[in-house]
Amino acid sequence: MPGIREMVSEGLALAVCPEVAGGGKIPRERCEIAGGDGHDVLTGRAKVITISGRDVSSVILAGAKSTLGLARRHRIGKAILKSKSPSCGRSLIYDGTFTGSLIKGDGVTAAMLSQKGLKIYTEKDYYEK
Repeated sequence: MPGIREMVSEGLALAVCPEVAGGGKIPRERCEIAGGDGHDVLTGRAKVITISGRDVSSVILAGAKSTLGLARRHRIGKAILKSKSPSCGRSLIYDGTFTGSLIKGDGVTAAMLSQKGLKIYTEKDYYEK
């Protein structure tokens, strides 16, 4: 199985950062989901906050929508996302306390893509499937 960089360079995968696609800057302040996971952010029951307390949910939601649009335009059925991220995490994300603690749950983009039928992997497990 080729590495992720090789897949992108060979045209087998597209590289995208949902947080940047949603208007986030590089570098950006660390953020985590407070009050749930990405599914909860999608329904308005939780929000994505920065370590200084700023609500960046709208940026993360915009990035998830942009990424979904890209997947639809290119008829993509799978995504390899960054583990533990408030946007891309699958199955485990940081808990919103900025202490390094993890909880079960998905990031916002992972939640949105999986709800729309995409198979979600992380950089740690994409080659196992």
